[in-house]
Amino acid sequence: MRFSARYSIIVGSLMIVQWIFFLFAGLVPEFETEPFSIVTHLIAESLTAIALIITGIGLLKGASWSREVSLIASGMLIYAIMNSSGYFAQSGEWFFLGMFFILFFFSMISIIRVIRS
Repeated sequence: MRFSARYSIIVGSLMIVQWIFFLFAGLVPEFETEPFSIVTHLIAESLTAIALIITGIGLLKGASWSREVSLIASGMLIYAIMNSSGYFAQSGEWFFLGMFFILFFFSMISIIRVIRS
């Protein structure tokens, strides 16, 4: 279960770092074109990142609640991956689409490992 724990912590942390970078670099034009949509998207992704980090720590510590909550956080991540994949495919940004495919693959491995443990 260490893989799933570390994966959750790393992905959750990188989600936060990515959004901080995009926001400070001014790479979120949706604040001008779709402000309500992007704010709700940021809230959802922030909650996903926090859930991933908390459950990753819980898994490492062997907390009794961590397996079940980890599956919820992983479901949130899968949704975020699918949602973001559509956005970047529409924009023609294939690098990010490839990155999301890899994240989806490792997310599924993480889920399977949690279920089997």
